Amino acid sequence: MPYEPFNLDRLREMKDMIEQHIYVERASLTVNAWVTKEPVAFEDRMSGKPVQDLKPGSKWGELWDCAWFHFEGTVPAESAGQKVVLLIDVNGELCLVDEEGTPRQGLTNVNSEFETALGKPGKRVVLIAEQAQGGEAIDVWGDAGCNDLFGRYRSGTLKEAVIATCREQVRGLYYDVEVLLELGRLLPEDSSRRAQMLQALYEASLIFSEHFTDEEVARARDLLAPQLAKKGGDPTLTVSAVGHAHMDLAWLWPIRETIRKGARTFATVLRMMERYPDYVFGASQPQLYQWIKEHYPKLYEEIKERIQEGRWELQGAMWVEPDSNVSGGEALIRQILYGQRFYQEEFGQTVKSLWVPDIFGYTASLPQLLKKSGIQYMVTQKLSWNQYNDYPHHTFFWEGIDGSKVLTHLPPEDTYNSPAAPRSLIKIDKEYHDKNVSDRALMLFGIGDGGGGPGEEHLERLERERNLLGLPPVVQEPSAVFLERLNEQRDRYKTWRGELYLEKHQGTLTTQGKNKRYNRLMEKALRELEFAAVLAKQLCGIPYPQQELEQIWKETLLYQFHDILPGSSIKRVYDESVARYEVLLDQTESLIAERYEAIAAHASGGAMGKVVLFNSLPWERKEWLSIGGKWQQVQVPSMGYSVVAPCEEAPQTALSASTQTLENELLKAEFSADGTIVSILDKRHGRELLRAGEPANVLTLYDDRGGDAWDFRGDYRSRPSSQLRVTSVQAGVDGAKAYVEQTYVFGNSQLIQTISLTAGSERLDFDTKVHWQENQKMLRAAFPLDVRAGEVTSEIQFGYLKRPLHRNTSWDFARDEICAHHWIDLSESGYGVSILNDSKYGYRADEYGLDINLLRSPGYPDETADRGDHEFTYALFPHEGDVATAAVYKAGYELNVPLRAVSAAVQTQQGPEGAPASFSVFEVNHSQVMIEAVKQAEDSEAVIVRLYETSGSRAVGKLKVHLPAASATEVNLMEQKLADAAITENSVDFTLKPFEIKTYQFDLK
Repeated sequence: MPYEPFNLDRLREMKDMIEQHIYVERASLTVNAWVTKEPVAFEDRMSGKPVQDLKPGSKWGELWDCAWFHFEGTVPAESAGQKVVLLIDVNGELCLVDEEGTPRQGLTNVNSEFETALGKPGKRVVLIAEQAQGGEAIDVWGDAGCNDLFGRYRSGTLKEAVIATCREQVRGLYYDVEVLLELGRLLPEDSSRRAQMLQALYEASLIFSEHFTDEEVARARDLLAPQLAKKGGDPTLTVSAVGHAHMDLAWLWPIRETIRKGARTFATVLRMMERYPDYVFGASQPQLYQWIKEHYPKLYEEIKERIQEGRWELQGAMWVEPDSNVSGGEALIRQILYGQRFYQEEFGQTVKSLWVPDIFGYTASLPQLLKKSGIQYMVTQKLSWNQYNDYPHHTFFWEGIDGSKVLTHLPPEDTYNSPAAPRSLIKIDKEYHDKNVSDRALMLFGIGDGGGGPGEEHLERLERERNLLGLPPVVQEPSAVFLERLNEQRDRYKTWRGELYLEKHQGTLTTQGKNKRYNRLMEKALRELEFAAVLAKQLCGIPYPQQELEQIWKETLLYQFHDILPGSSIKRVYDESVARYEVLLDQTESLIAERYEAIAAHASGGAMGKVVLFNSLPWERKEWLSIGGKWQQVQVPSMGYSVVAPCEEAPQTALSASTQTLENELLKAEFSADGTIVSILDKRHGRELLRAGEPANVLTLYDDRGGDAWDFRGDYRSRPSSQLRVTSVQAGVDGAKAYVEQTYVFGNSQLIQTISLTAGSERLDFDTKVHWQENQKMLRAAFPLDVRAGEVTSEIQFGYLKRPLHRNTSWDFARDEICAHHWIDLSESGYGVSILNDSKYGYRADEYGLDINLLRSPGYPDETADRGDHEFTYALFPHEGDVATAAVYKAGYELNVPLRAVSAAVQTQQGPEGAPASFSVFEVNHSQVMIEAVKQAEDSEAVIVRLYETSGSRAVGKLKVHLPAASATEVNLMEQKLADAAITENSVDFTLKPFEIKTYQFDLK
């Protein structure tokens, strides 16, 4: 007689039936709410619009509304001796609080959007008593948001609010069945282990009557216990599991909601830790901890206790998890500096790993920044999102442009929201690319973005899976412990060299251009302020604004978060961040002006009418400048200032401009009637820059339908497009500048572009103003260049990257849109052409030339993305030699860091008399070395100077200091001492390897 065949559908039906019997409703709760548009404090919880006596289905709010809910009731007498819980679902996110308003537990609506393959997002169960007495009064307050995890509106109605009893044995049975059923489903069909588990489940299914009694449940658990007790043998792979709740600091919700998401999540973690002693959780981003400290101090103290206990792991060295494509190099350093300092000051520890599981690509500069900050490891998983190619490793060394390496791990499950289910462990075992040389892998489990991290389902599964036959063993431990163990086999791992390019989300190099421009302005203004503050302190005795700088930096770093700066958040995020950028920039510029005005008063001797010019770049600059409406050629020393008297004579130049031509001593540009440039002649070398018959600065409007903030279609060039055609032109010469001003009108938009040449300059500027009102369009400018190059060179943070122009492989094909910072370049032997910019990051390069992505207007998640007014500049810069010989980096910096002119006023500050009329604070005697930062040290009044090699070659030189330096020390990026540095004749000798960064600290007399 044959055996009854296994029917997996029936076994799943049994599991669902068991789940329905876990909770028994005993009584309804009385529910009242007070609704506000924005969050209010616990003390003001009844200040909103009252919505009384809510029943299931009653409406309480609209999207983004907030409400304080009050739940009241009495535990029925017949529940005495039983485990009593509340079941609450307000069709939104809810944080229950204690009698002081401190978060106690986060709840999530069961119908929240979530990837169902990763589990169910709902959290609705609130423990009241393990063994109730009956008659207990229920009086609970909760702070709600009328949105789900991903900012969706879910009717704004009350779904459920009841007192229930929990049948604990039924709950245990549910997880017994869930784990065994899923494991049985995944094992090979001819496996004896599978057959025995499914047989046990089948036999258990025969036990239950319609009454589903406690005795039946106990018999079923006894029947399944031997299957759960079977252990694995000697492991070939051990999985380290750490609870996680990835938190986007803004995305499909505003920043204010992130603060509450953090509280809900962290409170839930603490409650789960009380129930599950093996549970280890980790969270990154000091900014998030700072918010909790400010808004929920009592909750913060509870977190600190768990951190000291070792069950709560600090993760990620950076202030936030930032975008690493667009963020500047110094900003990335400050992410680490402020992040590590916060961890040290608040918790007495720092971390050794960078935690960036969700950012959209990884600049090849990062390994050096990490190593020079004391960070040895990196954890991410976003590369699993690649569209065309699978990265060949999950465990590998990542080598940056300077040769620095960091051990990198990608959790093989390819998610940071693991359900910690049997399918998770089996996927890790099957798909771990490096299991031939590594016996460790990491699993990050839990629900992020306000979902509370791991719920009971994750932790119940892990209790059963710890060493279960058929699965790799899993141990709950901090990721730091895992990484140290992974490092023990470091000699076995391969190396990936260069950028870690994400074959997705290329649109984020361009979307929300106004934010990207403000970010660039803030990075440059902060650099200028720190330099000005050091100079003003030494020359005028003005205190260094350490506290203000830290506050401004930290908020700037916040807006570099990987869903803000890339442009992938909702409209409200950009309305708020642009408003704050305006305030921050005004504050920074005011601090700069105060200091430069004080220095100018001293340097000019208080004489009215003179102008003091400031240069924060480390080379002497000779440029034409318009001062008081008069053009004059000025010369300013390296990192210093020069006093000049306004010139009344008109400049004598060889400039000419008409609607057809623009010319100076070095370049001549010719225009066609449609506004494009048909010729650019380098008069020095008698060389035409453009391909024969192919115009340049072709402004093309591409169809961007099917795209969103993250992505545009890869075949956009094959789809219908339209070239902008000029509607009016005017030309003229203004002192030392010749210009052609073109106006384009298209759709509901207007673009005004002033194309100019300054006397003696080899830079052709395109100053652009756009009133942009297009929908689902992309605006690009193309430059077909007559340069035979095999690679494109793109500036990145602290150096540059070379990428092939061909599309020979799928890797090259996928890398069609690329990132560059100040400049991008095509060079052949002896000659090249660069495009410079002041705020644009997305480019396309091939053998025909360069193409710059100027604006996009996707409709999601911000339906008005980039609509409005924009200003930006890009420039064409032909040069002799390659990027290193021509020092293209200097041209890029000069476009982004203009000279600053300050009119001398009557001296008001106290300071030393007899300040020189021209003064240089720092000089470098090597043309390929850049001083990126001059600032005061974080923990003393010493001066920090950071420099780096720009050309990819070795540099030996001197850093000259015109300040009263008593001693010098080489320090790392965290300003920790590495070695003494000798000062000889006011100079420090340095040796830099290709693209190497070095930082010196000068203690002043």
